[in-house]
Amino acid sequence: MKRSILLPIIGVSALILAVFLANQLVSSNKTPQRAVAKTVKSVFVHPAENASIPLVVSSNGRLIARQRVELFSEVQGVLKFTGKAFRSGQTYKKGEVILALDDSEFAASVRSAKSNFLNTLSTSLADIELDFPSIYPKWEAYVTAYNIDAPTAELPTFDSEKERFFISGRGILNAYYNVLNLEARLAKYTIIAPFDGALSLANVTEGSLVRAAQPLGTFIEKGVFEMPVSVPATYAENLRIGKEVTLHSLESETEYKGTVVRINPSIDQTTQTIEVTLSAKSQRLREGQYLTAEIEMETIDNVIEIDRSLVLDSQEVFVVREGLLALVPVEVLHYTENTAIVSGVEDGEKVLTRALPGAFKAQPVKIIEE
Repeated sequence: MKRSILLPIIGVSALILAVFLANQLVSSNKTPQRAVAKTVKSVFVHPAENASIPLVVSSNGRLIARQRVELFSEVQGVLKFTGKAFRSGQTYKKGEVILALDDSEFAASVRSAKSNFLNTLSTSLADIELDFPSIYPKWEAYVTAYNIDAPTAELPTFDSEKERFFISGRGILNAYYNVLNLEARLAKYTIIAPFDGALSLANVTEGSLVRAAQPLGTFIEKGVFEMPVSVPATYAENLRIGKEVTLHSLESETEYKGTVVRINPSIDQTTQTIEVTLSAKSQRLREGQYLTAEIEMETIDNVIEIDRSLVLDSQEVFVVREGLLALVPVEVLHYTENTAIVSGVEDGEKVLTRALPGAFKAQPVKIIEE
């Protein structure tokens, strides 16, 4: 009887002792907690100095040759070699032949028409001398000086309506205008350079049969370009024809000078911008090249220029006061690609020069030199 009572008591006592010993063992293995020291982050600052800063608007654009001509043929013929290969990149001076088609057959018909015209004039001289002796000398001089191989000269002026009727009735006027028409068409077999430039595109080669209305290539002026850019409509009052601008190449730091040559009077309703056309001259530039234009607008007084990443969404910037971060409200007057022009910061305020991740108001910081 006693034995049956003692056994449960001993078991429970042993279990309680085991739990107590286990708790003691766990407590002895705990690592004592250490006090966490506050980290003071280092920052870079610069004393604010309000000044007058010129507002510069930047915009990108693509260069377009100021003068370009799409070459088309109005007649049919075989392309001849003119001394210069008709290839892209070939340069020509103003008045130089760019291309010429074989006009031998048509030139013969022109000579025939001019011969008929001269014959009509010659056979009419006798009647002119008989009926209009006073005007005979000028018509005789015209016939004598007429050259079939040269462009047809303008007819002598008529002294009276009677003279006009007589010349017209003899078929001279009809023959004259027929010759002029053929000469004008003959001139279309040759294309002359209207300005100094180069071929940017050539669609045919020497010996090819060229048909009427066939595109032959593109001729552009070298070294003189235009570049359309978009400027915010808020700066419309600061734009004027002849205003100088600075152009930068996107591939290098080379600068070029340009001027405003045209200003679109209307505003793009979607973007609220104005299209401004700039002019630039340089033999180093190429059509299709992208440039950045910097147009100086007005000068803003009592402002500072800082990195645009320092302006918070709340339109505030961090400054350091007595070792703590403080927020100063600002007004952003203009953004450039990398900076912001702001007002509202007092002179001498220690403005951060680099963004501090996770920064907050009253955060302890340490100023270090750049």
